[in-house]
Amino acid sequence: MADIIQLLPESIANQIAAGEVIQRPASVVKELLENSIDAQSTFVQLILKDAGKTLVQVIDDGIGMSETDARMSLERHATSKITRAEDLFAIRTMGFRGEAMASIASIAQMVIVTRNEESDMGVRLEVAGSKVKSQEYCQAPRGTNTSVKNLFFNIPARRKFLKSDPVELKHVMEEFKRVALANPEIKFSLKHNDNEVYHLNENNLRKRIINIFGKSVNELLVPIEESTDVLTINGYIGKPGLAKKSRGNQFLFVNNRYIKSSYLNHAIKLAFSSLIGEDHSPFFVLFLEIDPSRIDINVHPTKTEIKFEDERLIYQYLKVSVQHGLGKYNVTPSIDFDAENTLIGNRPDYYQNQNIAHGQSPAFPHQRQVTSSEKQSWENLYKQLGQDSVIPDESKDGQVIRMQSGADSPDLLIPQKESSQMLGIEKRAYQIHNTYVINQIKSGYLIIHQQYAHERIMYEKLLKAIDSAETVTQNLLFPITLNLNPDEAILLQKLLPSIQKLGFVIEDFGKQSYIVNGVPSILQETNIHGLLIELISLSAEELDFNSGIIESLASSIAKNTCLKKNKPLSPEEMTKLIDELFACQVPFATPSGKKCFVEMDLNSLEKMF
Repeated sequence: MADIIQLLPESIANQIAAGEVIQRPASVVKELLENSIDAQSTFVQLILKDAGKTLVQVIDDGIGMSETDARMSLERHATSKITRAEDLFAIRTMGFRGEAMASIASIAQMVIVTRNEESDMGVRLEVAGSKVKSQEYCQAPRGTNTSVKNLFFNIPARRKFLKSDPVELKHVMEEFKRVALANPEIKFSLKHNDNEVYHLNENNLRKRIINIFGKSVNELLVPIEESTDVLTINGYIGKPGLAKKSRGNQFLFVNNRYIKSSYLNHAIKLAFSSLIGEDHSPFFVLFLEIDPSRIDINVHPTKTEIKFEDERLIYQYLKVSVQHGLGKYNVTPSIDFDAENTLIGNRPDYYQNQNIAHGQSPAFPHQRQVTSSEKQSWENLYKQLGQDSVIPDESKDGQVIRMQSGADSPDLLIPQKESSQMLGIEKRAYQIHNTYVINQIKSGYLIIHQQYAHERIMYEKLLKAIDSAETVTQNLLFPITLNLNPDEAILLQKLLPSIQKLGFVIEDFGKQSYIVNGVPSILQETNIHGLLIELISLSAEELDFNSGIIESLASSIAKNTCLKKNKPLSPEEMTKLIDELFACQVPFATPSGKKCFVEMDLNSLEKMF
């Protein structure tokens, strides 16, 4: 039998390595920017075309390379950072594997122009698919100018898996921000399709954060400075007002290297547990300085994951440091024991009849205010919590109140006066835990999740309005101004045509600012500024810009503006919720697939006993 194992050609080996190191244009940007940082540059320029698919060019004023070094940089495992295995545990530079340049050259057309301080002439190398096409001397300033053109030109299967330009640009922006935040003493510039997106002068960390994320974050930054025998922690966290539902704007650096660690991110979020919701993520830019011998960074091809000698200890230090910073700057909430009516004045009324005008519903979109008479009625009821009281009979108007009181908390069950006739739904509905609506049907009963049900209702209302070209826009008496950072402005510009179909009226005001003059009438009571910022932050992560963008936007809007859990509903509101849910085309699940209700039949109920 003939031998079947063969040694791969160098070009194919490089392409395989590129599959680990280079996944998209952002990977090229990361490697080239880190090379410029290691070259002791003071000014780094990033130039992109078509989100990096056509061109990624990085120009720096660093130490440059000699002719020999320029050729050697294209070879695999050629590096100036390590000479022996022990050096792997004392690394403080960005690159060290010697794979990045060889990997890029194997899947793109590359031109390198470089000159070091000792040379009078620079050298120009042209490479395509790992093959050197030309090498010549040229005039060049000190530093390195690397152009990477037509990424994956020789691997069409890889190229077709790249996302749309806005999505790829979002990833590039993230890599750029990571490098820029880690090196505030270096000047950076970013141009995309001949438009300058960022121009960052050398500065301190706080000003670098403000220049990247906008002036609005300035008052919401909390400095963190802690030092122990094991590590030093410094940087900034954001106050709860900067928390978002997306996980962006979270930057954790170890020895100035950006890392991804869900374990350490959890420590930071745990420190915010009493300040933000479970579905929100805090803003932070934190730097950990630790002895390189205590970590191993050689565990992932892109060097974004590392191992700690004692990860639990780092977890505790990080959590306590963030908690200390929040407490030091009075961010943590405090209870005012002198305030009157702390509990009673804010307790919702469950049992009073509500006089609601036709077509109005407090749950859609805001909660009804409690009147003074209702407040007094609640106080009278609150005094009786230690007693058991049951009103078993229906009153003349059909209203029933049944309260089982105990030492802990009361369970209140309130049936609705009117109900849907659909699906055999009977006349009584109850709300439990301010989240679930229980409704009797002929075959048993339904348990309706009020948030998911309303999310489905809002989603179908938005799509129906678009399909019928009857989107009703409510003009704002006081227009809303959106001051965005550059990458947010780029994303909004791409989203504008679709957002306007939903009923928004938004105009470009220049300098990354937009004016909102009108909103869909269904959202007129919503926090529009927060909603639009949330849509922008979620867009590149959750929306496919090539198809289904309207549906994705409608889903995001519905999810952000729907009725939430832990909100008491009146009988009329429960009626409205049930009627509108079962009027939907698909009442069974939310756009993301979560059940709106579950049905329990009498047989299953009987078996429980």
